[in-house]
Amino acid sequence: MKKKRRFKRGEIPTASMADIAFLLLIFFLVTTTIDMDKGLGIVLPAEGEEIEIKKDNILNCLINSSGNVLLGGEPVKTRDLNKEIRRRITENDKLIISVKAHEKTKYSDYVSVIDQLKMANAKRISIAESD
Repeated sequence: MKKKRRFKRGEIPTASMADIAFLLLIFFLVTTTIDMDKGLGIVLPAEGEEIEIKKDNILNCLINSSGNVLLGGEPVKTRDLNKEIRRRITENDKLIISVKAHEKTKYSDYVSVIDQLKMANAKRISIAESD
């Protein structure tokens, strides 16, 4: 007579599972990098610096609460802001654009205006406080 062999069922050792899970958790926490929003890259002057500027060299850019832009008192579409700023900078290379936004202006509208100014190679941008 032949004896039937009984095979033991394979078992997964669970005693060290918690250790392995803990080590994997530590590994992923240490090696994961988290991207932080950098915001707008603007170099701000040192505190206390005040320079007298001629009014001819200042161009006011106002953004209202609905996202419409006034450039020097004239309405301008945001997408056309780039061309207009380039034209005005070629006329006056010392031009400073003073950007002032209404307190209820959407942040995306503000960023799009700043992006248009950067695309126009405006190096002198002043951020004006809202009243």
